[in-house]
Amino acid sequence: MKSIYDINVTTIDGQNISMANYKGKVLLIVNVASECGFTPQYEGLEKLYEVYKEQGLAILGFPSNQFSHQEPGSNKEIKFFCQGTYHVTFDMFSKIDVNGVYASQLFKFLKKEQGGFLTNAIKWNFTKFLVDREGKVVDRYGSTTTPESLKKDIEKLLQK
Repeated sequence: MKSIYDINVTTIDGQNISMANYKGKVLLIVNVASECGFTPQYEGLEKLYEVYKEQGLAILGFPSNQFSHQEPGSNKEIKFFCQGTYHVTFDMFSKIDVNGVYASQLFKFLKKEQGGFLTNAIKWNFTKFLVDREGKVVDRYGSTTTPESLKKDIEKLLQK
């Protein structure tokens, strides 16, 4: 894998797509969970998406059940929860592993490009990766970083 655009992912509805579909967009890629203390960040993510989608921002949510089993539902249940509770309209994907032997290719790539503190492993739900319009992973943010606090970083990339 030379580029994020060489990776295929599966939508929450089961469709296999290429990350190349997002070429030219600024991406905020987030591992999400429905039963986490950070779950209310869905609201902030959706607000960012609403404000910046016309300028080229895409938000990609990847559910994972790897942290205290905080995403136990099926893809259908996750989609229903996200749309019904937080009115999520940004792109959601099938449940994946973000760490370990079964980690998705996307998250292996993201962690290689932007390592974490002490270890490259994802430490918890709602870790965020910011990717520029050329597919370069430019930053990584921990769970406690709120979506709202990313506005300046996103705006900077959207202006390029």
